[in-house]
Amino acid sequence: MSDINKLLNGSFKNIRDAIDSKQVSSLELTQASLNKTNKLNQELNAFINICPDLATASAKKYDSVGVASTPLSGIPTGVKDLICLKDYPTTAGSKMLKDFVSPYDATVVTKLKNANVPLIGKTNLDEFAMGSSNESSFFGPCKNPWDVGRVCGGSSGGSACAVSSRMVPIALGTDTGGSIRQPAAYCGITGLKPTYGRVSRYGAIAFASSLDQIGSMGVDALSCAALLETICGEDVYDSTTEENSDTSFYKNTIAFVDSEKIKGMTIGVPEVFFNEGLDEQVKNSVMAAVEFYKNLGAKIISVDLPHMKYSLATYYIICTSECSSNLARYDGVRYGHRTDKAEGLSLDEFYSLNRGEGFGYEVKLRILMGTFALSSGYYDAYYKKASQVRALIKNDFDNAFKNCDFIIGPTAPSTAFKFGEKNNDPMSMYLSDVYTMAVNLAGLPGISFPVGFDKNNLPIGAQLIGNRWSENQLLGAAYCYEKLNSGLDLVPGISKEV
Repeated sequence: MSDINKLLNGSFKNIRDAIDSKQVSSLELTQASLNKTNKLNQELNAFINICPDLATASAKKYDSVGVASTPLSGIPTGVKDLICLKDYPTTAGSKMLKDFVSPYDATVVTKLKNANVPLIGKTNLDEFAMGSSNESSFFGPCKNPWDVGRVCGGSSGGSACAVSSRMVPIALGTDTGGSIRQPAAYCGITGLKPTYGRVSRYGAIAFASSLDQIGSMGVDALSCAALLETICGEDVYDSTTEENSDTSFYKNTIAFVDSEKIKGMTIGVPEVFFNEGLDEQVKNSVMAAVEFYKNLGAKIISVDLPHMKYSLATYYIICTSECSSNLARYDGVRYGHRTDKAEGLSLDEFYSLNRGEGFGYEVKLRILMGTFALSSGYYDAYYKKASQVRALIKNDFDNAFKNCDFIIGPTAPSTAFKFGEKNNDPMSMYLSDVYTMAVNLAGLPGISFPVGFDKNNLPIGAQLIGNRWSENQLLGAAYCYEKLNSGLDLVPGISKEV
């Protein structure tokens, strides 16, 4: 394996330092990333579309300038195919949009282009981001690089797979109820879901607007910091965004570790995260991470999240209701899949056939659930009640953060499961995100990072949750664990061979 491929398999800081010191050019790194993607993607199916011309043009532009405007400048990056990229297909993993070419860039894409970040391609996902395994994608599931017979998680499974296999060191994902953090745990990478409003959602195809958030999926917390620093900030096209001070996440993450800021910080451990349903191997690895932080000088306390048990029901009422509303626009008339069997149909029949052919099973199921929850006579009993419980869940976190800086727990109740294992049991599939949903309901930041392996050599992830706008501390705490546990070999065999 060449030195440049070794660089791709290494840490983000080594990549950044190699480019800054001119040991390797952005174009050379981008070509290596494209070569690796072309070799691995046929088997793993991480990318729906690869964009070599776009990527190499940005790399050449960076090399001609020679100065990094952000910590991500010049470094190959993947983009989840839920995020609009001008003049390229944006499919949302659906037949409904398989022929849609975006006429504009999402705000996050504009910021990446302005920073001369080579965009390697659009990554696979569950259809319209609805799923926990990437099995609902119209373009087929992507495979876990640690075991190709298992799922990558979802909905951002393609981004997780691309980073885990080291096709790219970093990728954009979106997180509605755990769609960054759960696949990050399954694939042995780091995934950051930022505070709601930290990153513009303009140009990201909506699933559930009050829950969706664009975030980072990278080889380590430092890569996530570099991407967040590049894409964060207020946006006139998204009224939910806010401008916040001190967004130098890259240098702050390094400084957090170097100054040993973890000492004296308080980490809360909720009992509800460690109850029945959690795999014993996952529990042991997460508790070992708790002990690690304790040994570094952090104070460990118990915290209570009494309404956490309602998060699954609350989440699925809210997200399905919002998706029912958001996906009403896809009718095959304005845009989206249009049937070729339209002759003789009434307008209602035409709409029904377009949507029936264009949407997959999981999307149809969630639209129907949401339409029911919003229907006359049921709104108060379901959506309104769920919104009230959501406020209680947020209050639980507010009360917990009066006594601690972070909350720690497992990211998912198990490691990656086999393809088809949960297809006939929707509740079991939905429970894959049971530890992550409440974070979205409360609008908080959360980060998943690898803390070990199970007996099948499958990665295990732990999750740190912080108060609003605490990304600097979250990234620092996660990077602290990763930097001091460099003995974890987080490059799957399939990637080492290329």
